[in-house]
Amino acid sequence: MRSTILYRLLLSCLLLPLLPLASFGWGPTGHRVVAEIAWQHLTPQARKAVIALLGRQPLAMIANWPDFIKSDTTHKYDHTSPWHYMDFPGNISRERFNTLLPAGKGENLYVKTNAMVQQLKSTTATKEEKVFALSFLVHLIGDMHQPLHVGRDEDQGGNKVSVFWFDRPTNLHRMWDEHLIEFQQLSYTEYAKALDIAPDATVKKLQGGSIADWMYESHILSDKIYAKTKEGDKLSYRYNYWFLDDLNQQLLKGGLRLAAVLNATFK
Repeated sequence: MRSTILYRLLLSCLLLPLLPLASFGWGPTGHRVVAEIAWQHLTPQARKAVIALLGRQPLAMIANWPDFIKSDTTHKYDHTSPWHYMDFPGNISRERFNTLLPAGKGENLYVKTNAMVQQLKSTTATKEEKVFALSFLVHLIGDMHQPLHVGRDEDQGGNKVSVFWFDRPTNLHRMWDEHLIEFQQLSYTEYAKALDIAPDATVKKLQGGSIADWMYESHILSDKIYAKTKEGDKLSYRYNYWFLDDLNQQLLKGGLRLAAVLNATFK
């Protein structure tokens, strides 16, 4: 019999077309791109471990479950909402960033990403607990590469910055969650295949560093986004031109780094 968490996870994936979209990290397509790229870079041992947890369910299909459960009317998962982000002041040094990083009392993107790794490594955690941890780890590493998830507290990571996308009202956070990705008009498998062309030396370089390094890198990109995007801006083709390379790099980095974390976790 399938575990309760895995069953709900699969059911959530099947019900995706029926759910209204909110301001989640990357949106369904972006998270699946990250997971698909990661899958292509897993070691045989890591793949075996993932299959032991998920069976035939693709890694990409669990990537959005931590967002789907925000709609759970039992409020069972309400405590996980702060796990998806960590806000900072703008234009801060790495030294200042480092002092703020552990300040979230365990309920933030940085702390919970590390916690999910430890849960997957645990010799006492149940299969259900490990499926839960794997889904969140896949998702949270995706989130940390969406730069507005390490954006600014005063505007809730761009959620309070109203803009227009081709005359359609939206906000800066959703621009990066959904609109820029969907504008490319690619399925998640097409997008992953198009991005995953880096030579081995580049892959190794992009996989280097720590979770803290990756979050700070995303935060620096958020400063660039804030500098080029103001309240009420009307965004369209030029905005895509400005940021497409950054968008693609973040998706690729997220996938490669997720693979690195999973390979290290299941070695």
